[in-house]
Amino acid sequence: MKIVADNTVPYLKGIAEPFAEVLYFNSKEFKPETVKDADALIIRSIDKCTRELLEGSKIKLITTATIGFDHIDTKYCDKAGISWKNAPGCNAVSVAQYVLASMITVALRNNESLKDKTIGIIGVGHVGKEIERLCIAYGMKILRNDPPREEAEGKDSFVSLDAIAREADIITLHVPYTKEGRYATHHLANADFFNKLEKKPWFINSCRGSVHDTHALLSAKKEDKISELIIDCWENEPGIDNELLKEAAIATPHIAGFSADGKANGTRICLENISRFFHVTIEKIGEVIPPAPKNPVIDLDQFKEHRIEHAILSSFNPLGIDHALRESPDKFEWFRANYNHPREYQAYTVIHATNNEIKLLKELGFNV
Repeated sequence: MKIVADNTVPYLKGIAEPFAEVLYFNSKEFKPETVKDADALIIRSIDKCTRELLEGSKIKLITTATIGFDHIDTKYCDKAGISWKNAPGCNAVSVAQYVLASMITVALRNNESLKDKTIGIIGVGHVGKEIERLCIAYGMKILRNDPPREEAEGKDSFVSLDAIAREADIITLHVPYTKEGRYATHHLANADFFNKLEKKPWFINSCRGSVHDTHALLSAKKEDKISELIIDCWENEPGIDNELLKEAAIATPHIAGFSADGKANGTRICLENISRFFHVTIEKIGEVIPPAPKNPVIDLDQFKEHRIEHAILSSFNPLGIDHALRESPDKFEWFRANYNHPREYQAYTVIHATNNEIKLLKELGFNV
């Protein structure tokens, strides 16, 4: 078997080699001549699997280490008999922890509390559910919008976009990016939506850039319809809008899902897809694990106040990558390719916590 893999897919090298020839390329090297003899591709979102790349190849399976799959021409693959698989849920915890850390950063900056704020979650799939779990633990009120789930499960647990526009203190997007169909999400957050905002909410996009309309979003911010912006996903990446960069309270280069744990999950799912599709055993799949954090023990006694918040920010603080992006927005893809992937809460043990703190820390996912 021959596999062509993106050379930035982490924890992969050496795992598949016992049963396959594996060639590693960067995204610019993914060309018809380099992939034509491959049986399978292991890719990331930066690797565009178009008809031009795939036509005339031997490829039978494309597996991406990402939740999204809009970088794959799925219509062509279906016609050409090429199977494709994504990695749903692989980085859901990572994105949720990014959202919580970013909200905490803004709340501390504003001397506010997140407790009792109402968060509107638009898209309650793998990521949205995890955000809901963290926010409930944190004492926040939840509004859920997810038309496909509402249609399947009934209206009781869901609200309309208009209700979120009226009632939410914070709005966060977690939908797939689609241009067509009943639930198309291209420019879902548009001028019409922003004009209905009533509480000057914070607005967060960590799903796909084109789910919001940048022009409309900037207008809403300038007209004081939105008080804070947390932007990880941008229209026209990597050519991001410099005005939006300046207006954002937190600005990051599409790294919300880039925890070491999420990356390992994505790689593992790709290998499992190959194992199932080709009926091969991958004996070393258990070795796809991220390294331990540099400082795996968090001592709450080092913090005088906001101890839980600082424990959370000890695992991931968005301000470092935020500062780097503002300094060099033209290095958007470089930051993604060279990102220092943080570990999730499960990799940390917190000491010297009170009983009340222990309860919340455990609910969030820390070891205590």
